[in-house]
Amino acid sequence: QVQAVETGGGLVEAGGSLRLSCTASGLSSAFDDYAIGWFRQAPGKEREGVSCIWDRGSDIYADSVRGRFTMSRDNAKNTVYLQMSNLKPEDTAMYYCAADPDIYGLTLSSQEYAYWGQGTQVTVSS
Repeated sequence: QVQAVETGGGLVEAGGSLRLSCTASGLSSAFDDYAIGWFRQAPGKEREGVSCIWDRGSDIYADSVRGRFTMSRDNAKNTVYLQMSNLKPEDTAMYYCAADPDIYGLTLSSQEYAYWGQGTQVTVSS
């Protein structure tokens, strides 16, 4: 069973930076076969797709984070990263990573991902 573990959340002031990590284990195939997505959910709001990275490092971002957030992956470590810069109070949410080996392309649709982590909290103070 695939497991994903997120780390790196915390409390930061507006304008600050954080780097989230997501490490996967129990994979049924090579890590680079997996599309990895980052999602977030704030209290009272629906889960929102933040970014996705796929084969050869191609990636996409939600409009709300484009230019501030960057995804990268280290296939040797089965880990993806989400570098978040110029954070805003509206970025406050629980951040989840999700993985799936059967996604061929880039998608921010949470329904496409089979495996989810437990989340890491990001809080941005104003």
